[in-house]
Amino acid sequence: MGSTEDDTAAGRLGALVTHFRQHRVTGPAGHSFVSSAPRATSDAPAAPVNLEVVDHITACLREISDHAHEVNPGAGPLPPRVQGAYSWYMENTRNAPEAEQQRRDTIVYKQSLEHAIAMGETKVVRPHRCPDCDTFSLMWSRPMQQIVCTNRKCTAADGTSRIVTPARIARHHIAAMSEKTVRDCAT
Repeated sequence: MGSTEDDTAAGRLGALVTHFRQHRVTGPAGHSFVSSAPRATSDAPAAPVNLEVVDHITACLREISDHAHEVNPGAGPLPPRVQGAYSWYMENTRNAPEAEQQRRDTIVYKQSLEHAIAMGETKVVRPHRCPDCDTFSLMWSRPMQQIVCTNRKCTAADGTSRIVTPARIARHHIAAMSEKTVRDCAT
């Protein structure tokens, strides 16, 4: 995988961190990238940052750290600045077996999608094919807060729109990229 995916994930993670450091929560309503709509007044004071974003960043760092240490037990600790985490991850998994490198690339791509969605950039979903029907029919459903396939022929067993996770999109995308690379090398 090229550095473009790494830069995108790192850039989006950096944007999340920077935004929530510079725009502290000052009122009980909290803080959100997605909506500035009025909310009910809370009786309890708000945390100074959006805790869902803090949890998201922590989970992402844990995921890349766990995988890097699984593949390379000699990998040191994560860098002190969050923005360096993806470079550290790439460096500590570059000699891993091909399957683990593909898993790494999938994790980075999935997290890049998740970072974008957390910032309200839901249009990152549209250019991807549905892993089930292989059509460009994915959309972000604001009411459901999930990715859905809008192809009428691609429905769940109960007849509702099929829900697709960023992880499935990433696996499908990275597998297609790997397949394309193999095809290109064979010609």
